[in-house]
Amino acid sequence: MFNSILFFQNIFTNHTLDVNVRWLAVLYFKNGIDRYWRRVAPHALSEEEKSTLRAGLIANFNEPINQIATQISVLIAKVARLDCPRQWPELIPTLVESVKIQDDLRQHRALLTFYHVTKTLASKRLAADRKLFYDLASGIYSFTCSLWNHHTDTFLQQICTKDETAMSNSLERTLLSLKVLRKLTVHGFVEPHRNVEVMGFLHAVFERLKQFLECSKSIEADHICRDRLEKTIILFTKVLLDFLDQHPFSFTPLIQRSLEFAVSYVFTEAGKGVVFERFIVQCMNLIKMIVKNYAYKPSKNVEDSSPETLEAHKIKVSFFTYPTLTEICRRLVTQYFLLTEEELTMWEEDPEGFTVEETGGDSWKYSIRPCTEVLFIDIFHEYNQTLTPVLLEMVHTLQGPTNMDDTQTLLIKDAVYNAVGLAAYELFDSVDFDQWFRNQLLAELQITHNRYKPIRRRVIWLIGQWISVKFKSDLRPMLYEAICNLLQDQDLVVRIETATTLKLTVDDFEFRTDQFLPYLESMFTLLFQLLQEVRECDTKMQVLHVLSCVIERVNMQIRPYVGCLVQYLPLLWKQSEEHNMLRCAILTTLIHLVQGLGADSKNLYPFLLPVIQLSTDVSQPPHVYLLEDGLELWLVTLENSPCLTPELLRIFQNMSALLELSSENLRTCFKIINGYLFLSPSEFLQVYAVELCKSFCEVLKDINMDGQVQVLKVVENVLKVNPLLGPEMFQPLLPSVFQGIINGERYPVVMSTYLGVIGRVLLQNKSFFSLLLNQMACESGQEPHQLLGRMIEMWVDRMDNITQPERRKLSALALLSLLPSDNSIIQDKFCGIINISVEGLHDVMTEDTETRTFKDCMLMSLSEEPKVTEEEEPPTEQDKRKKMLALKDPVHSVSLQQFVYEKLKAQQELLGEQGFQALMETVDTEIVTQLQDFLQGF
Repeated sequence: MFNSILFFQNIFTNHTLDVNVRWLAVLYFKNGIDRYWRRVAPHALSEEEKSTLRAGLIANFNEPINQIATQISVLIAKVARLDCPRQWPELIPTLVESVKIQDDLRQHRALLTFYHVTKTLASKRLAADRKLFYDLASGIYSFTCSLWNHHTDTFLQQICTKDETAMSNSLERTLLSLKVLRKLTVHGFVEPHRNVEVMGFLHAVFERLKQFLECSKSIEADHICRDRLEKTIILFTKVLLDFLDQHPFSFTPLIQRSLEFAVSYVFTEAGKGVVFERFIVQCMNLIKMIVKNYAYKPSKNVEDSSPETLEAHKIKVSFFTYPTLTEICRRLVTQYFLLTEEELTMWEEDPEGFTVEETGGDSWKYSIRPCTEVLFIDIFHEYNQTLTPVLLEMVHTLQGPTNMDDTQTLLIKDAVYNAVGLAAYELFDSVDFDQWFRNQLLAELQITHNRYKPIRRRVIWLIGQWISVKFKSDLRPMLYEAICNLLQDQDLVVRIETATTLKLTVDDFEFRTDQFLPYLESMFTLLFQLLQEVRECDTKMQVLHVLSCVIERVNMQIRPYVGCLVQYLPLLWKQSEEHNMLRCAILTTLIHLVQGLGADSKNLYPFLLPVIQLSTDVSQPPHVYLLEDGLELWLVTLENSPCLTPELLRIFQNMSALLELSSENLRTCFKIINGYLFLSPSEFLQVYAVELCKSFCEVLKDINMDGQVQVLKVVENVLKVNPLLGPEMFQPLLPSVFQGIINGERYPVVMSTYLGVIGRVLLQNKSFFSLLLNQMACESGQEPHQLLGRMIEMWVDRMDNITQPERRKLSALALLSLLPSDNSIIQDKFCGIINISVEGLHDVMTEDTETRTFKDCMLMSLSEEPKVTEEEEPPTEQDKRKKMLALKDPVHSVSLQQFVYEKLKAQQELLGEQGFQALMETVDTEIVTQLQDFLQGF
């Protein structure tokens, strides 16, 4: 193996060979480090072999190709992570000496390697590794500072010479040395504030930043150095941000200067013509991190705060005076919140693109707008008592009619309304929003002038921000009327924003269906028209989410209006073949649509079932995106299906592979299996019982306790829907269940489920129980009656494991079904059977206070129909099926009181009065008394 890796090293260090060949050789060498460098690795390299390879790696820093040089540097860093400094003590000294060389190429390559090595070593987190890095940092920090200062001064001197090549080289070295310093400063010291050189460097950062910002004025925008210069400026700010994040208390001496620096460049005229967008973002992040930092916030009880916290807080208080806060607030709103010319142009030319950017598009994440909004929210939250009057004054000055020709005032109003929306929770006690809505905002929504569309959009957005904060329910109809009008607006951006506010409105906990229903038809129609009109994938998803939300809230009352949507969704599904996230939104819409349509959802099957089939087929690539929603759609389709169709049955072929995945969706898979059992047990089990039982046996080998319980609950349902054939179909699973009871399964939830399964078999299929008992006896070499006695004994002992009333009654019924019997084992356990029976009676019997008689509260009749309140969802088809199944279930159709009486009477007739009395004397007298109380009247 050593010869192969050495061969690759010889190739990539041979500059006469083809670049692509050398590139591959570097990659193979790098991969070899992961596989063969560690001592415990199979076929690991010996220390002598690694020493030879390490020496070759740092013999010459003269790689002419930049990309290969970078790969070699990363490669050396990977080795350093494993070997430096113990096995490779010469690495750092070699690098330090090499960066002093006057040869430009060698110096640069050595500096590049120096950076990657430092970066890698700084990332190690074990305590011993941290200690080694601290030692390294203290040893080379002074040298690195000198190196950085040297290259920085060289660059600043070369600015005057206009020598582009020299400037570019010096700036590159400045950048690399600064990257090294950043890692050393942030990760190389436990208490960096105690190190004079570290704090000296950090203070120097501010001076250097000013120098570089001044340089940026003299370098043209398209100049070769411009991009690298801006990267260096941003790196300076990253040093400060990282240091603040990792060492907040060490940063305390820098708080004042950082705030002065950032605020002067971002919120005064000092930054005009100097700053660029990314620098503004970084400065705002610096201010935000200082404002929000919990290390700088005293406790409510000031005496509990540390001196460091109090010192930092004191600096913040002295800086954020009323004039400073007022200026920051005003500039944030009236300067940084304003829609730009570029944004207004985009609004006109690409309204959907504008909407996507405003709601979090990829480029939006890196733009200045979200950063300014977050900073505003944080500062307003921290200093709301100071800033609330400032913002309210800005609002007051903008009330009343606005000149349509005054574009600037319109943009400022948009910005101020934006601020009021962002600060909604802070303004709760200071703004009477209901009155503002009635007297001002509602009127502004009705101004249809084209130039007023930014205000219409902003006002409806503003209402969306306040809807869950402070908005009277009585005003909802007025808002719905306004939303209906705005959904017909000529401007697409206004309509899309209105749809979003509608979603927030119907999602709110104070939403009332009765208020919304008069507007449902027109809103749904307008939303559907909007869905057809928009073209962008993101916008279609946005509108679909609104439609889904509306359908979910009004449920069955959506039925008269969904015809158009039902016809359109197949086309949209086909068009979205390459857009899996849009398909996820379609699946969510279908879920709510099926719930709303109930049994009528069967009309969707020609489209719906192929969608479920594709989404849940793990052999199809889209399942990675669609599976979770696809399974949920499959489940609600089953729950609302009036009958089992061949196509719906066929989809179950996907289930075996899904069970094999054993993913977080397993619980939904079990619900789907139960759905088929309730829908058409005979037809379903006839086709899939063997395959399902095989899958369960495999799943149980590698599954946690919760998974075992889910599997056994399905088996329990199989026995419930088909008590005669069910046990035979799932016979391979039952011996382990029986054995689990005999062995006294230690997990109560699992034991409870075991008893539920065997209880069903014993109560409803005694002949199969006898076969199972004989099989278990044969396999264990015991007598059947001995096993039966052990089972009853364990059942009585673990009765407290069963918490569900249904299973507790089932246990009583199952054990009572062993009577009458002259079997000595059963008679020996008679006391335990009676104890469980009385416990069951206590669980299910309720006393009629007037007649003083007892009634089994678990008995159900067909005439009993639970009342459904307006807040509750109506019963699904599956709910109805489960009710019909429950009517046949002994737990709900057999009176435990009557069953106990009949079984005891039969036992008495079998043994005679004397024998029965002898048996009853084995029962505790208190239990007998309670039993007699329950059986009065029989």
